Amino acid sequence: MIASRGGVRAIVLRAVDTFTPAGFAMVMATGIVSSAAHELGMRSLGLVLFVLAVAAYVILWALGVACLIRHPRRLLGDLVRHTGAFAFFTTVAATCVLGSGAIALFDAYRIATGLWAFGLVLWVTLTYTVFTGLTIREDKPTLAQGISGAWLLAVVSTQAIALLSANLATHAGASKLPMNFFALSMWLWGGMLYIWMISLIFYRYAFFEFAPGDLTPPYWINMGAMAISSLTGAVLVANTPDAPFLRSTLPFLKGFTVFYWATGTWWLPMLAILAMWRHVWKRFPLRYDPLYWGAVFPLGMYTACTLAMSRALELPFLEFVPRYFVFIALAAWLATFVGLVSSIARGAQDVVAT
Repeated sequence: MIASRGGVRAIVLRAVDTFTPAGFAMVMATGIVSSAAHELGMRSLGLVLFVLAVAAYVILWALGVACLIRHPRRLLGDLVRHTGAFAFFTTVAATCVLGSGAIALFDAYRIATGLWAFGLVLWVTLTYTVFTGLTIREDKPTLAQGISGAWLLAVVSTQAIALLSANLATHAGASKLPMNFFALSMWLWGGMLYIWMISLIFYRYAFFEFAPGDLTPPYWINMGAMAISSLTGAVLVANTPDAPFLRSTLPFLKGFTVFYWATGTWWLPMLAILAMWRHVWKRFPLRYDPLYWGAVFPLGMYTACTLAMSRALELPFLEFVPRYFVFIALAAWLATFVGLVSSIARGAQDVVAT
């Protein structure tokens, strides 16, 4: 029993010592795939995935707090590093995706409001800490070394706040107008931030050497950031009866929603081709990495946004896309989850063996 307890303690300590905020991408991916499955009629599957997302969220926060206590310098130091800072924005996106899922699956608006408030505090804290820190630090990497698709997690977190705000606005009572205005403002800011960042990322693509190891899974956020922007736009279009100022901008809302969706759709085959180049042509090893959840999330989000847009903009000919694409998202989720379980099992065996 003593050895057993010691082994469990060693496994937990290893999980704490290797904790990275990027792990919250699992919650983002699982939460949105859950919502997409639910909206497409697979309610039992959606419920199971949502429960898994909640469990992962709680576990990751416990590990994160423990890591902060044991390794504060390492964890806080990542907040002002170009290569590590943006992983923290997964905490915001995960929190808000769960909030939107709570509304979609259970109409749990009070829980969603609490998650919205927590997510907003995280977003404000991280936004001004990260961008200030990166601006004033003296030793900065080159563009090729410092930027990646992970930077777009700042966009995803902004749009996740906007999405949950728009979802909450439908039951906000007297606060419907300000909540919709806030959702619109965040939606527009997220779009502007994407334009800034994707310009740098595209420049890095075209004018710097690009090795297979450089094409990390977070580059799929190029598409995921546009997908969540399109989903938020579709919800804002659906909210126009509750907000006269939204009705006055309806053509703009619809146009930008399609703009975001079309941009995300363009990225989809491009990223698939680059993934084949990486793993098939260049034979880069395909092994589990927590960053792969950053590739699952865009697939689930594209499913959800296409379904929502087809309904909000009355484009029924698009509905076939999410009805088939959801199985691609589920397959990617399952493959990554199996990789996670295998990785945990191997890690536990290594700890016990030592």
